[in-house]
Amino acid sequence: MNFSEPFKLSGLLGRFSPDGKCLASCVQYRLVVRDVSTLQILQLYTCLDQIQYIEWSSDSLFILCAMYKRGLVQVWSLEQPDWHCKIDEGSAGLVASCWSPDGRHILNTTEFHLRITVWSLCTKSVSYIKYPKACQQGVAFTKDGRYMAVAERRDCKDFISIFVCSDWQLLRHFDTETQDLFGIEWAPNGCVLAVWDTCLEYKILLYSLDGRLLSTYRAYEWSLGIKSIAWSPSSQFLAIGSYDEKVRILNHVTWKKITEFEHPATIANTKTIVYKEVEKSPSVETERLSFPPPRALASSLFSTQSKYDVSQVPVSLQYIKPAADRANPKMGIGMLAFSSDNCFLATKNDNIPNAVWIWDIQKLKLFVVLEQLCAIQSFQWDPRQPRLAVCTGNSKVYFWSPAGCVSVQVPGEGDFQIVSLSWHASGDSMVLLSKENFCVCYLEREEV
Repeated sequence: MNFSEPFKLSGLLGRFSPDGKCLASCVQYRLVVRDVSTLQILQLYTCLDQIQYIEWSSDSLFILCAMYKRGLVQVWSLEQPDWHCKIDEGSAGLVASCWSPDGRHILNTTEFHLRITVWSLCTKSVSYIKYPKACQQGVAFTKDGRYMAVAERRDCKDFISIFVCSDWQLLRHFDTETQDLFGIEWAPNGCVLAVWDTCLEYKILLYSLDGRLLSTYRAYEWSLGIKSIAWSPSSQFLAIGSYDEKVRILNHVTWKKITEFEHPATIANTKTIVYKEVEKSPSVETERLSFPPPRALASSLFSTQSKYDVSQVPVSLQYIKPAADRANPKMGIGMLAFSSDNCFLATKNDNIPNAVWIWDIQKLKLFVVLEQLCAIQSFQWDPRQPRLAVCTGNSKVYFWSPAGCVSVQVPGEGDFQIVSLSWHASGDSMVLLSKENFCVCYLEREEV
């Protein structure tokens, strides 16, 4: 496993291009585009203000940079560095910006969610979508890029509009049986739209492309409800993470619950493997110590390494009781992700912040628990195989696969605290992001 040197970064803005050839990163108001294999700078662009969001077009030819404070979007072309596009929303302001799936239209959401403006880079035409809802996830595209669903709020009721992305014509418009819609997400096959309610109301609704209500699911009432959802890549399962520390799995035939996964503080099942991260200080022979110690040795003297031990069950995990009098309590299933082969589901229960739970979806039971020394910041599955990368805000990156677990120290001086990570589409490398730097981790094929 090899690591690049660290490069400057701001706002955790580091993204691989969809074709996997380039890596874009931001430093304040500068956008830097590098070659993935050599990390040589290919293009350097200067924006009008500090960049707050970046996104590649689907064909990797353009990059959008949003400056929400200024209500500005700038678009840069990789093929024609002299070409440049600036979209100024003016007094309407800007709170969100994204590409359409064809990579030639930009959707800007104005302040107070008054409207979504669709700008065409080809014809320079402008379309408007009125009444978009201010919610966590209000716009969703099907994976094939043909349709877009938008959550709307008008006359104190929630609606969904489905548009055809090729010409922005309205295909369907229907109201939803939600009190206060919180998010929408298409199944990967684009046939079903999941719509879920605010956390005060446990309700998830499943609609077909033509607006028919296929099913409604409620697990309980009079308590905090849904916190997160995830579709399996095959669209056969919908995992719902709730504030009651459980994940419920619905099947795609009847949309009924097939099982629920609990996340207790004590792991008692002898068939569950618990990997516990333990720290060990490096041993140094006293004969080698000179004063002052050489630089390489000095840094290794004060760095602690870590490895995994397999714990004997029963194992008690560190459990944190949430503050009941605060908004957005740290409780319930905050993170959910299926592996690319549909075989595993990784979850995080916010009450037990240091653990990742990995469930075997074929057997519908708990397979592995990773108990870390620090709280889980982020995890992501390798897009090509069942391999999970985890970071916990320190200078290590952790990998789990069915073959076992490994902890890898990122080399270098200074403290590189990884708070986010992202896989390359090939699964051969990943970008590790800290608040001020990023580096690229290259994995050799033999390790696969």
